[in-house]
Amino acid sequence: MSAEDRIALQDVMLRYTSGVDDRDLDQYEACFAEDCEIVGFGDKTYNGARAWREYVEGALTRFGATQHMLGPQLATIDGDTAECRTDVQALHYLMEPEGSTLTLWATYLTRMRRIEGEWKIARHELVSRGTKIDSAWVALDTRPNWAFGRLSTWVLTHLSN
Repeated sequence: MSAEDRIALQDVMLRYTSGVDDRDLDQYEACFAEDCEIVGFGDKTYNGARAWREYVEGALTRFGATQHMLGPQLATIDGDTAECRTDVQALHYLMEPEGSTLTLWATYLTRMRRIEGEWKIARHELVSRGTKIDSAWVALDTRPNWAFGRLSTWVLTHLSN
């Protein structure tokens, strides 16, 4: 495997994650072969770059900012096909409840094909390792005259739901 190929494979995944995080869906879609297969993002299998992009556009409406951080990539190349394993930790700010976050720990299992000299995602699978949702931090009124009793009542009323 050449260093050039290794860097090119990593760059595909970096364009993939930055395309999502920057909401540059043209860049994101360009990472995929037109006939790609996407699995592991729910129960449905998605076929084709356009169908996958449409799903992602809809899914992103549930999130504010996102940040996908990739671990080192393990790759093997056989001619114009590459098998890649990339760990990801993805932070998603949820639209509802406002200020809450979802963190995903997962592995991407990705088959890439060299198409007209450029590596593209041909098959992409998300293998979830775990998720965590953190509730929104609540700003409390800290005025000195706000009695502890009122604060306790407010916290119990608003955070116990």
